[in-house]
Amino acid sequence: MPIFEKPPKETLSPAKERWTPIYLEHGRLEVDDSSVKWIGADKTVIRLPVATLSAILLGPGTTITHAAIKACSDCNTPVCWVGEQGMRFYSFGVAPTHANDNARKHAEYYASRIKRAEIARKMFLKRFPHEEVEGKDIKELRGMEGKRIKALYEQMGYRFGVTWKGRNYDANHWETADGINKAVSAANACFYALCSAIICSMGYLPQLGFIHVGGTLPFVYDVADVYKPISTLEAAFEALSINKKANEEDVISLLKKKIEEKELVKKIPKDIEELMQ
Repeated sequence: MPIFEKPPKETLSPAKERWTPIYLEHGRLEVDDSSVKWIGADKTVIRLPVATLSAILLGPGTTITHAAIKACSDCNTPVCWVGEQGMRFYSFGVAPTHANDNARKHAEYYASRIKRAEIARKMFLKRFPHEEVEGKDIKELRGMEGKRIKALYEQMGYRFGVTWKGRNYDANHWETADGINKAVSAANACFYALCSAIICSMGYLPQLGFIHVGGTLPFVYDVADVYKPISTLEAAFEALSINKKANEEDVISLLKKKIEEKELVKKIPKDIEELMQ
């Protein structure tokens, strides 16, 4: 059986220096010739430099061997299970971080009402830098956020010439959603996977949010929301402005370009560390 040799800890790249995530579907991920190999249903064979990837996103029709998942874990490379073209985010594998300092700090800040509100205000200011948030509690920030996000969607619609009727869709009846709602959802799901990968690789806790509280990934939603105006929303609205019948693949392709152009894989870890001071 081929053996993947675990790289020395000091040789592993931190999240901020890794490549953007890679999305795979309809194939098998395994270890062969001492490397991680992707074998596609179309007979495509690719050797993956897993130690330099920020995350591996597995879409429909994929299988992964025990050896391959162990190799990814040894390289601190998170693996996320997502829907077609990142349409849904199902689960992720936690990457080892060799220490629990950030997890303990995260839990301590979350448990402190004062520190929790302070971090929430920092996050709000990153999105709306000219707002007055001094003394505002989390409930007040959520109210302010709702109004400003509604206005932001309307501005995006006007900017890209896309009709916006509101954020409205039913996950159980996806076919009834309009094009722009589908596009935003597809981009968000993919971006959540990226943020999850970064957060886990840094040793923080996706389950403990400072603004969001529901679901299983509230801190992921906190972090993702900071960058949506320059990533997922731009990608979704721009894709529909280019082609009214743009599909999820078109949206994800544009999103990847936004992430690369704005160097978000480098920026997000730095911003998280700044928030968690």
